[in-house]
Amino acid sequence: MSLLVRRSTLILPVNIPRFVEKAHLRGADAIMLDLEDAVPLKEKDAARRLVRASLPLVARGGAEIFVRVNRDPATLAEDLDASIYPGLDGICFPKTESAEEVEELAAQIANLERSRGLAPGRIELALLIESPRGLLNLRAIAAASPRGRTIALGPEDYCLEIGVGPSADGAELRYPLSKVVIVCKAAGVAPMGLLGSIGEFRNLPAFERAAAGARDLGCVGASCIHPDQVAILHQVFSPPPEKVEYARKAAEAFEEGLRRGTASVSVGGAMVDTPVYVRARRVLEYAEAMAAVEKRKADACARSG
Repeated sequence: MSLLVRRSTLILPVNIPRFVEKAHLRGADAIMLDLEDAVPLKEKDAARRLVRASLPLVARGGAEIFVRVNRDPATLAEDLDASIYPGLDGICFPKTESAEEVEELAAQIANLERSRGLAPGRIELALLIESPRGLLNLRAIAAASPRGRTIALGPEDYCLEIGVGPSADGAELRYPLSKVVIVCKAAGVAPMGLLGSIGEFRNLPAFERAAAGARDLGCVGASCIHPDQVAILHQVFSPPPEKVEYARKAAEAFEEGLRRGTASVSVGGAMVDTPVYVRARRVLEYAEAMAAVEKRKADACARSG
């Protein structure tokens, strides 16, 4: 599986045509068509009927495409039936609370893949943890299905469940988000999230602090609800050019040292030994993967005119 670069996931309600039409111009790494919280209950049936035609529209910018479904079993099957078609990359499952529901979801997706001629395992899962119960079952959830590639903490619903409002410093989210990171790293799943609210789309400095706080805990990307937030997520979750350049110098110096018989060299007055070298190689690999994502998006935009 290729290295995941999904710094930004722009969430938009599939039933708002102007949002769908312009989504490919926003530059996000991924776009999530929402059938859940952003769609009123009375409009959900109509929204489902829009998903299939929306997939190629939002894909014109080269972003990965997800659909966030409703957790309620009464509507989940209808959401999946409306969504799993060529062009879809994954399903976002909200309010995940058990491994069993992930396993059942994966089985439903597999059946639809078979019936619609999609490659087995084509559709991945982006899982949302939004309750204390989900957090307590996180280890089992992370191991429930190989389709699960990312797990994110949903700050608004999690705060609702524990009876507090999102604070300015995200203190109430530090423990759950840290646990998401630790469990994901152990399971080989990418941790996503914000150390703060996703909703303050006009307060971009606060959003940037929330993203940077999550990055510093180990998250590799986050979701957003406004196009202005996309560039912030890319800045926060991308290694700065000077870090990439230092990583290049450190890797080259270490490899030269190995040829000379030493596993410890000095670069810029700092020691570069094996752990530092491995970290440098990871920075370089991520920068290369990030460049490939940017090229994919640019090429797609060029083709779409």
